[in-house]
Amino acid sequence: MRSLFIERFEGYTLKHFQKDLISGIIVGVIAIPLGMAFAIASGVKPEYGIYTTIIAGILISLFGGSKFQIGGPTGAFIPVLFGIVITYGYTDLLLAGFMAGIMLCLMGIFKVGNLIKFIPRPVTIGFTAGIAVIIFSGQIGNFLGLTDLEKHEKFIDNMKEIIMHIDTINMYSIFTALLSLLVILITPKILPKVPGSLVGLIVSSVVATIFFSGHIETIGTAFGEIPSKLPHFQLPEITWERIEKLLAPAFVIAILGGIESLLSAVVADGMTNSKHNSNRELIGQGVANIITPLFGGIPATGAIARTATNIKTGAVSPLSGVIHGVFVLFTLLVFAPYASHIPLASMAPVLMIVAWNMSERKEFSHVLKMKTGDSLILAVTFLVTVFANITTAVEVGLILAVVLFVKRMSEMPIVSKVLPDHTKKNQPVQPHVVSDTHDCPQVSIYTIEGPLFFGVAQFFEQRITETIHYKPKVLILRMGKVPFMDTTGEANLRSIIRHFQKQGGTVLISGAVLPLLDTLKKAGLYDEIGEKHFFNHTGEAINFALNEIETTKCLGCKHFAFRECEQLSRAGSFEKGIELNGQKGIV
Repeated sequence: MRSLFIERFEGYTLKHFQKDLISGIIVGVIAIPLGMAFAIASGVKPEYGIYTTIIAGILISLFGGSKFQIGGPTGAFIPVLFGIVITYGYTDLLLAGFMAGIMLCLMGIFKVGNLIKFIPRPVTIGFTAGIAVIIFSGQIGNFLGLTDLEKHEKFIDNMKEIIMHIDTINMYSIFTALLSLLVILITPKILPKVPGSLVGLIVSSVVATIFFSGHIETIGTAFGEIPSKLPHFQLPEITWERIEKLLAPAFVIAILGGIESLLSAVVADGMTNSKHNSNRELIGQGVANIITPLFGGIPATGAIARTATNIKTGAVSPLSGVIHGVFVLFTLLVFAPYASHIPLASMAPVLMIVAWNMSERKEFSHVLKMKTGDSLILAVTFLVTVFANITTAVEVGLILAVVLFVKRMSEMPIVSKVLPDHTKKNQPVQPHVVSDTHDCPQVSIYTIEGPLFFGVAQFFEQRITETIHYKPKVLILRMGKVPFMDTTGEANLRSIIRHFQKQGGTVLISGAVLPLLDTLKKAGLYDEIGEKHFFNHTGEAINFALNEIETTKCLGCKHFAFRECEQLSRAGSFEKGIELNGQKGIV
């Protein structure tokens, strides 16, 4: 526990507290409208977003693995949470969030944090941009003041609803939304340190209340008055049936929450030259998501924009995140009744700006212009997110990324036949020396580069088998650049060795690295090849072939046995010569 709390506040001074206080208040001001907006867009009451901002914000700062992380409801969760609310209802959403919290804690305990980082960038950009489109399009109805809209989980269905009800446009709503948008855009240019979203809400709400009250839908008319207190602690009803049906949604929340929180922590690291603890961050997110639903809050994760603001305004410790939650609580207790007068049209531009900022449009455009496999992964993930759902999008994106990776790896020329080249002292064996008119019929030497896995194993076996048909006496496999081998690669290598040994040949291995040697020993191939047939350097393997293996007259030179071959003898002794000059031997 000392490392969790005391270490993070070591050397903490009153001046540091002042910086954290200012940062916490500023981020709290930004978080209030966003918390309500994200909750409404997720299909629940606005106060649930406020509860999440308070409770999750404090807990993530206290228990997370980043000093600067600001947690709370985020835009990334909107389509996921809305889908759960539409399908199962609000009470099941709370249980799903609770279960997701447990999953996040388990991920942290079992150190899954490092694995989440391996999700390809095109996949994260694709689903993030897709979520941005869903958020933006979801606010068109509020922006235009359309009435009688039925909310759907699918993007296409929601677009149809908008078109069908386009005749219900409310000009008061459009004016209010435009005013809010204008103020949001202008405020940062005039008052850089003042959150534009809050000013836009206040100004447009005041104007709407004074000039056309009753002609525009507000938070109060849509959701009722916001209570100026936290809800009571309440355990969700847990049954095996509910757990079974919510297992998949909870897992999606956990994975998405883990990805978003770690992305946010990485951004914070880049801005502060610090380093977060990935697994501790997942545990902190898990604790927050276990406790928050017990007070009516929705799932939460690290918020990149608010975390960046926290850093830019001078935060030095997790206390700024705690202060941000306390400030939102104070605001709820004092000003909650006034929030009921905020028009939904005023909140629409807030979410639209959030969607625009989170769309990663520059990165999206850059990857698409590359016209590579990553471009395909990005486009597919984006389209599936928009037209299906984020769960399917991530699955499809990951599968496509793996398939393309395997294809790229399988196309690499990893097997090349080589012979000694005495014109290059640091690289005495080269593939260009081998030709139709110049080859050694009794010693075949192959350089193998890259992992021997299922994607290339068959090509590897075919390439070596071509040599076996010539029935050479010795097969030397240079495996210094083979980092690992899977069971398919091991099976193909075993097939080559047995085939070669069956016709009386000897297999020698040079340069095998320790992980590969361990794999060969576990598979029994080390013993099958024979310990004395493993060498650190190719020169040693050639010397062994020249001195130990009985040969016939060389079919290439017609009168020498290959042990008398000048070319091979020089290659075998070359290692000794370059060792005298302090250089590495051949591998």
